[in-house]
Amino acid sequence: MRRAVTRDHLAGVARAALGTGRRLVGVSRLRGGSKKGVYRLALDDDSTAIVYIWDDAENYWPTAQADGAEHHADLFSPASGIELFEAAHRQLDALGIRTPRIRLADRTRSHYPADVAVVEDVPGENLETLLRQDPRSAGTTMARLAEALGAMQRHQGPRFGKVALIDKGGTSEGSSCEQVVLDRALEDLVEAASRDMRITRSRDRLENVLRTLATAVRPRARHGLTHGELGPDHVLVDRDGHPVLIDIEGLMFFDIEWEHVFLRLRFGEHYHWLDRGDLDEQRLTFYMLAMRLSLVAGPLRLLDGDFPDRDFMIGIVEHNLREALAFLPSESV
Repeated sequence: MRRAVTRDHLAGVARAALGTGRRLVGVSRLRGGSKKGVYRLALDDDSTAIVYIWDDAENYWPTAQADGAEHHADLFSPASGIELFEAAHRQLDALGIRTPRIRLADRTRSHYPADVAVVEDVPGENLETLLRQDPRSAGTTMARLAEALGAMQRHQGPRFGKVALIDKGGTSEGSSCEQVVLDRALEDLVEAASRDMRITRSRDRLENVLRTLATAVRPRARHGLTHGELGPDHVLVDRDGHPVLIDIEGLMFFDIEWEHVFLRLRFGEHYHWLDRGDLDEQRLTFYMLAMRLSLVAGPLRLLDGDFPDRDFMIGIVEHNLREALAFLPSESV
């Protein structure tokens, strides 16, 4: 059951993060955040801050999905939790990649009955809004984002996996990036087929295409740093036009083609700012089909719960289902 988070609930968090010289006067829940709660704190001096709350009551994913959140060895387990957040923030900060500055990261639950973090409230719109309203003015930000992504992708990890796991010397499940993606795509295919008859009818043929594309991928031992879900809605723009990355818990060392498939999908006509010439086209093609299936199965799974923006999720399912079926030979569709 959803908890209505109020000013009284977060007053102690605000004091611990921002001091006693200011008083919390308002709390508002921000749009988004399917795995954690995101709230804006308004103080009596007109300043603001953002609080993240990692709590089952804030997680819109079904319980079976949420239960795996701490299983970091599974690369595609839900990227949620303060441990992942802190590890990702440290890594990005070390590379000079801008993220909201942390005011408080608290696992003690002495101020709130869940793990919380308070971070700066970056003023201005996110990059998605800027690209929609004034794409010409976004050029400097896009160029800086490309530089940040280049720095991340050049930063090689000793093996693939979530940053929090690698930092502790851990090893992810799976023999290679492409094998992990194939295994996950096959699971997504089964799940999507159980929920939509259009996938059911084409399941065997889609599986054949997946396996064929995976077989064409040559082995590789390089793993760059990737955000995992870097759409323009996960990039804030500060007053100086610098990109500020948010929703960073999924930060991992992985094939950079996986990141670029997502970038292509989310940035659309603006992707040319972020493109690079050394990407493996076979990986891109294979990962694109895998991503399409993930964007069918995942939203369908989310709709099992009480996620509020249902029409939006259904739109994602329909678009990606059509794109996945387009991978089939024309006579097979």
